[in-house]
Amino acid sequence: MSSFYSTQTFSSFSVDDIDAARAFYGETLGMVVSTNPMGFLDIHLPQGGSIFVYSKPDHTPASFTILNFSVPDVEAAVDDLNARGIVTKIYTDPDLDTDERGIAHAGPDGGPSIAWFKDPAGNVLAVMEAME
Repeated sequence: MSSFYSTQTFSSFSVDDIDAARAFYGETLGMVVSTNPMGFLDIHLPQGGSIFVYSKPDHTPASFTILNFSVPDVEAAVDDLNARGIVTKIYTDPDLDTDERGIAHAGPDGGPSIAWFKDPAGNVLAVMEAME
């Protein structure tokens, strides 16, 4: 018996400038990005699968994190992002309790250390320390 999700499943999000997205994800972040036959982007994930990125003239940035990168050391990841010119201090909300570099450190209740940043279209991404 076949189900609706047994063929190909993928995630997608919109941007307002496909060329800026290609440069950011491919060159700045160093991800494998290709242009599909429709002229949009496929971001290829290291574990397999891909994310479809399409341009939308009336794009509104997502109000939530659209992509999380699991990293062994969030402090080192933030240093790397900052060295690439990416700002990781994007929230000033005291409830998030981020430090001067934008890192919300794991508290006594657990949870990973995490830092957020934005792509050129204003979509929110995050580096999150892998939990053991």
